Amino acid sequence: MRDVAIIGIGMNKWGELWSDSLRDIFVTAALPAIKDAGVKGIDSMYIGCMSSGLFVGQEHIASLLADYLGVLPASATRVESACASGGLALRCGWLDVASGESDIVLVSGVEKMTDVGGDEATYALSTAADMEYEAYNGATFPGLYALVARDHMRRYGTTPEMLAEVAVKNHWHGSRNPNAQFQMEITREQVLGSVMVADPLHILDCSPITDGAAAAILCPLEMAKDLTDKPIVKISGIASATDSIQIAHRDDLCAFNAVKVSAEKAMAKAEKKHADIDLIEAHDCFTIAEICVLEAMGFFKPGEAGPATLEGVTRRGGRIPVNVSGGLKSKGHPVGATGIGQIYELVKQLRGDADERQVEGAKCGLAQNMGGTGGSSVATILEVVE
Repeated sequence: MRDVAIIGIGMNKWGELWSDSLRDIFVTAALPAIKDAGVKGIDSMYIGCMSSGLFVGQEHIASLLADYLGVLPASATRVESACASGGLALRCGWLDVASGESDIVLVSGVEKMTDVGGDEATYALSTAADMEYEAYNGATFPGLYALVARDHMRRYGTTPEMLAEVAVKNHWHGSRNPNAQFQMEITREQVLGSVMVADPLHILDCSPITDGAAAAILCPLEMAKDLTDKPIVKISGIASATDSIQIAHRDDLCAFNAVKVSAEKAMAKAEKKHADIDLIEAHDCFTIAEICVLEAMGFFKPGEAGPATLEGVTRRGGRIPVNVSGGLKSKGHPVGATGIGQIYELVKQLRGDADERQVEGAKCGLAQNMGGTGGSSVATILEVVE
């Protein structure tokens, strides 16, 4: 297996992009990635997209987007794993390059979510849950994560203030990200005073509906040295795992086993320990999700991520900065694109190009991207090649 590098990245500004179509959004991220890499063409591409059929009525997007990007007849594959679609697209592209099947691969994620109303968007997102047993009985993702939050509170003493601080921190980070959907700071009081969606989760505990795309160019590490004069970022470890899609089938609502397994495998492949990780992009679809995934990955013991957040441990400048991009909460959550958006941020940080939100001395980062309530998870370790 060949070592794989990321030599180009691209991302558009995320938000409610009323005037742009799915194909427009995709191309505005893919073309900058190709330009950043300095390559003239690609051998293949993988597109993470959760539900273009339900959101914009368009399937067969691999052909559509390859055509619109102008790379026909390159191999193109759509990848779906709910909100982990982008992360899994990266893993597919990594395998393509590592195996020797392709040399230059575009990996991307895209979602256009605002062309439908709120009820239709809720339905589309609910298809990432167990439709027969959860969605049919009225369970939405805010409701499912509220159950997780309540259990975490009961067992570990987690408080609404701890949840709110996740949102406050991520908005503070996102206010420094020009591509973020919400570039404003918020206070703990604003979070706790916002509309209750599913007790104990307020509207400001929840990630938004977002349009957006992100892309990256992969190639063999040895080839990267001849293609770019930018700092080279290597994919040191990447792994995916699954769990029961229905949370009622799990022994522990707060344990997120797919997250645990994917992170353990990725770190083992990269030969990294927790102390080697300089920053994390974690899947904070809800504030409780960030707390649970940090504990599942072993960065904190169960019940300790909430207090650590209050203490500033996970802020930029803290011991382990988490979601310096703003995370899903502030940067936005175009579900199929989120996993590649995390990679975009890590590459910017490892290159030293993150401007106002730069983590000093960042050399190794972890991205964790999951689907639904943790039914699927992808973990990726990136490090800069000295």
